[in-house]
Amino acid sequence: MDYPKSSIGNFAIALLLTGLVSLYLPSPFPTFQWPQSPTKALEVVPQDDLEAALSKASMPNKTVIITIVNKAYVEGDDTSMLDLFLESFWIGEGTREMADHLLVVALDQTAFDRCIFRRLHCYKMVSEDGDMDGEKLYMSKDFIKMMWRRTLLLLRVLDRGYSFIFTDTDVSWLRNPFPRLTTNLTADLQISTDLFLSSRRPEDNLINTGFYFVRSNNKTIALFQTWYAMKNNATGKKEQDVLSDLMRKGIFRELGLELRVLHTLYFSGFCQNSKDFRAVTTVHANCCRSISAKVADLKAVHRDWRQFKAATATNKTVTDIDATTFRWSVHEACVRSWNTSRNPVG
Repeated sequence: MDYPKSSIGNFAIALLLTGLVSLYLPSPFPTFQWPQSPTKALEVVPQDDLEAALSKASMPNKTVIITIVNKAYVEGDDTSMLDLFLESFWIGEGTREMADHLLVVALDQTAFDRCIFRRLHCYKMVSEDGDMDGEKLYMSKDFIKMMWRRTLLLLRVLDRGYSFIFTDTDVSWLRNPFPRLTTNLTADLQISTDLFLSSRRPEDNLINTGFYFVRSNNKTIALFQTWYAMKNNATGKKEQDVLSDLMRKGIFRELGLELRVLHTLYFSGFCQNSKDFRAVTTVHANCCRSISAKVADLKAVHRDWRQFKAATATNKTVTDIDATTFRWSVHEACVRSWNTSRNPVG
């Protein structure tokens, strides 16, 4: 059907006038707005370097593995302590994927640069005291200061809702420790010991802060706050001694915090070797004075482990009799280190 030109013109003018009126009259319908993109929403939340490093290293359940290094631990004539530490993740059982959740905290620029070169998750601890490079002799002022800086950092990690395993770099990971640690779902803190004496009375054991698993909750945060608050009243004591004192004074009972001391059959060290290669999970180079001695004897640990793995590769069923044929090498370098005039490094 055709329309006259004059009718079409009048209709167009009416539409134009309607549009102009609608600009100045309020609409009875709410104006639609596109939702803000998720990335934009996240950008308004500030994230510092520590949180960024933790989130990258974290497991889905907000659990991370943390170690701390300085220049002395990343450099060496042949093999550094960090080299051996990372090697243990390669040769261990079920440990390679654990390295994806390892956060290396560097105390100086050299250690941080080496960490970045290794393409690990890295965080540089910044302090008013400056870098803490070089070997810190056991119980020296710098050593004690370094240990308290570590405690403060780990408190900050807990306070952000992250649970963690803290591990010294002189701990070799020969098996994934989480199957052993997660069998106890109620323990707030699970910590290693130099000499395992009792599971019924944890305070009877000589705890070692070189390896422990702590869950983030109000109880553990309160513990770390109390622990760190003792720093200025603990002259001549390292943080491990202060935690032992708190344990014996009943701080865990007061906080309602469940403590579990880890058996050296699984979480062993040079102070007390694991007696079973089939069960050992970690080996800590404790009871040793120098970094060089630790490196030498941890190399022997890795050699012993490889020999055990080679033997069991051909014989899947290792009997009790077979297991007794495997023995750890004597920690000769660490034994000799006590005959020097240097102080031990733990």
